[in-house]
Amino acid sequence: MKSSPLKGMRDILPREQRVRDYVQGEILKTYRAAGFERISTPILEDMENLDKSDGGDNLNLIFKVLKRGEKLEKALAAGDEAALSDMGLRYDLTLPLSRYYAANREALPAPFKVIQTDRVYRAERPQKGRLREFVQCDIDILGDESPNAEIELIDVTARALLAIGFDDFTVHVNDRRLLRGMLSAFGFAVETLDSVCVSFDKLDKIGAQGVADELAEKAMPERAVRALAEFLQKGAFALDDVAALCADKSLGDALRGVIDTVRRLSGGRYAVEYTPSLVRGQGYYTGMVFEVTCAAFPGAVAGGGRYDEMVGKFLGQRVPAVGFSIGFERICAILMERGFAVPEEKPRLALLYGAEADFADVLQKAGALRGTYAVTVLAAAKKAGRQLDRLRQNGCAAVCFAEKYPEVKPLEQRPE
Repeated sequence: MKSSPLKGMRDILPREQRVRDYVQGEILKTYRAAGFERISTPILEDMENLDKSDGGDNLNLIFKVLKRGEKLEKALAAGDEAALSDMGLRYDLTLPLSRYYAANREALPAPFKVIQTDRVYRAERPQKGRLREFVQCDIDILGDESPNAEIELIDVTARALLAIGFDDFTVHVNDRRLLRGMLSAFGFAVETLDSVCVSFDKLDKIGAQGVADELAEKAMPERAVRALAEFLQKGAFALDDVAALCADKSLGDALRGVIDTVRRLSGGRYAVEYTPSLVRGQGYYTGMVFEVTCAAFPGAVAGGGRYDEMVGKFLGQRVPAVGFSIGFERICAILMERGFAVPEEKPRLALLYGAEADFADVLQKAGALRGTYAVTVLAAAKKAGRQLDRLRQNGCAAVCFAEKYPEVKPLEQRPE
């Protein structure tokens, strides 16, 4: 049998788990203090729901579960590959939340401010920073169509990041409706806007000429590509420039109001920027989208947006919804690379006892030491040096031998 985990999945050692527990605890504390309530949903969802969730490229990364028994036999006999699976692992927490809300809305407050911290699964090609099983930390507001929902989510998420020691970060904000309005004004057909947005999302990586070249490869109208390229040549273009191209002027006003309000709330602790190239990959976003980046690290550490049409797929009526997700795995990896130590945690001590010790007496001594330390009780090994080295490696700061109690020695000084 194999002792290693499956590719794209990992075992978490105790030292890292303590950091993960702390980070999740601080995030939950911040979320709950803002009035959000935590829920849980199953890891499996109906395959039809997943297929119709507008999850963008994530729809190609779903772990599908085969039917069982006679149903599987019939599907195999029919040679219908699509009919082999009737459920799959959730690829994010937005689709499960939408289904949950549709099923339980009569018992939920309005608006519903909700927390989800749970595992999700994507059939990624395993590599650094891309796992097949990972944790997401989401907050969402369902039932509020005003920009106040976006403002509150950005504020609460930013405070959670500050609480776990992140600073020097930037909240990037855009509105897909503004972007689509601008692209339509340049002459791109409505049915091609999603494809154009995929290319436009790469502006920061490939530059204005790269975007134009990619659109040309997609056989987009030459006039539209040229108009966009000329606009992009201006470099850093302002919200007013984009809003002026759109028929609905209220979109620019709403986005400007969100940015200005969040800047006031930030108190200079973090930056807030209009980022016209921000798209976000999921197809279910319908309005404002946002992302958080840190100057010291590549990629985003949080992201989200408004998805007003998702719940309606279940209810047949529009339900406004907006969410923000912290990249829990990325944040924990960054903290581990920094050598992060959990603050205000009692130092860990190993209380070692010999074969002749009275175990009840040992546990009583451990109880007395726990006023100062987090104490683990262990039988003393024959080879003390190896045992002490292992304790150091796992974060133990001190050691006490039961027969020498209450004498405590730091592990940096090897006891005789």
